[in-house]
Amino acid sequence: MLVESHANLHHSDFADDLSDVALRSKAAGVETIVNICCKMEEFERVLTLSLSNINTWCTIGVHPHYAAEHQWLAVETLVEKSNHEKVIAIGETGLDYHYDFSPRDVQIANFQRHIEAAKTTKLPIVIHTREADADMMEILSCEYKKQSFRFVLHSYTSGAELAKLGSGLGGYFSVNGISTFKNAQSVRDIIKEHMPDDRIMLETDCPYLAPIPHRGKRNEPSYLPLIRDQLASIKGWSAAEAELLTSQAFFDLFTRARRP
Repeated sequence: MLVESHANLHHSDFADDLSDVALRSKAAGVETIVNICCKMEEFERVLTLSLSNINTWCTIGVHPHYAAEHQWLAVETLVEKSNHEKVIAIGETGLDYHYDFSPRDVQIANFQRHIEAAKTTKLPIVIHTREADADMMEILSCEYKKQSFRFVLHSYTSGAELAKLGSGLGGYFSVNGISTFKNAQSVRDIIKEHMPDDRIMLETDCPYLAPIPHRGKRNEPSYLPLIRDQLASIKGWSAAEAELLTSQAFFDLFTRARRP
């Protein structure tokens, strides 16, 4: 059984052939899928997709790219929306200093509201972090000292120090197609050296970041076995061990999700 922990099947790239994508995913052994909410106006679509299949789930949150458009967002709104049984996490949220589509102070305030919602609901938080290691480390450390919370650092491409801090706080990681890219040796090194074996999950982040040999094309959950095989190679696991460990990690973190 494979678990797709981070997908965007509500994206317009899937508007014309979503049913075919779902069939290919099933044929590839992908039994569980999580669709990720990145802005409030797409939540209803994300939730509707999760209701279409017993083994599909979703999240509620605002990506740092859209933080400036959501300064009105209250912790209470996130908490209220997360009450639905199909919502298994808060996010995607975090910090992105590569694009800086939203001012950094606005990103930080948005992220902190999501952390508060995660603490209130006891749901894990899905964290995006890019070129923001220092601020991310400070926020995680300070907020965790106030009250612990569960989290995953998804699509991890940041440095070793943040990885070590995240691991030390009990954080999880998710690995995607970037791990297959030729120029991503530093990512593979961190996966091997700093990601705990029992706290790694698989994701595609589709339609983005398709793994080799599909790089540059639309990504989809049926490519997840390619990521599984790459993770197994990095960690020295068999494919079966990679499936078992990553699936177990998913259900350990996302406790509201039910096994197929």
